[in-house]
Amino acid sequence: MKHHVTVGVDGSPESRAAARWGAREAVLREVPLRLVHAVDWLISPSVPAPGREAADRWADEALTEAAEDVRRRHPGLEVSTRCLSGRPAAALAAEAADAGLLVLGSRGVGGLVGFLIGSVSLSTLVATETPVVLVRESDAPGAAQPTRYGQIVLGVDIHEAADKVLAFAFEEADRRGCALRAIHGWKMPSMYQYAPFFDPENEREIGRTITVMLDDMLMPWRHKFPSVCVTHEAFEGPAGEQLVRAAARADLVVVGRRLRRSLLGVHLGSVAHAVLHHAAAPVAVIAHD
Repeated sequence: MKHHVTVGVDGSPESRAAARWGAREAVLREVPLRLVHAVDWLISPSVPAPGREAADRWADEALTEAAEDVRRRHPGLEVSTRCLSGRPAAALAAEAADAGLLVLGSRGVGGLVGFLIGSVSLSTLVATETPVVLVRESDAPGAAQPTRYGQIVLGVDIHEAADKVLAFAFEEADRRGCALRAIHGWKMPSMYQYAPFFDPENEREIGRTITVMLDDMLMPWRHKFPSVCVTHEAFEGPAGEQLVRAAARADLVVVGRRLRRSLLGVHLGSVAHAVLHHAAAPVAVIAHD
């Protein structure tokens, strides 16, 4: 059975943007779109029945409005809606278990570039192994289509075996018929930072070696997706900063996050954290071992 695209809907402008983005993605993938909303009655038994009925009506209206909007834009798309009960993050994560992609809306930071990641989105992100895309409200303003740059930006860590991240990025680029720009950030080993006599050639040699390693990592995927135009760059410095800059002219930024089963709280990693909070483009976060 084909995987569907799931979108979390709560009636907000950012969730409508997520529904529109998710609908376009479902059309590209030729799969159904499922719009879901979570009502947290399970942990609020004291809420009076009239309040619940009003909230249920509001949830139904939010789902109906979002569904009608995407059906108008994509008449041939199969769209379904579901109202879930339970903590929103847990309910959305469970709902996304059989989805190919989960799309969530995230509010822009005023007139600044970047996202405000709410607790529900952040908790959902780290609770699921399904690829998650965060979409800003400004990515689908009014009836206008978002600006298309024809490029996906990929954050690559050459020290990790992140095939899921690479597969997602190449598949998206192939599906959209756009270019893929792979970026890796590196820093000089600490042993060189304290050397009394530093030879700049050492830095250049390390940079050349890392660039070759990055090229080698991408080579099998280039062969698998020969139609995708791929460029790659290895920068000395924080990868997050380079990815945020590149996001200014990207249709999508793809980053990975390691699966960390910890009782200490949310773990995203510094690169994913920087990109999620500062990138202008939608951000796909792909969980990997």
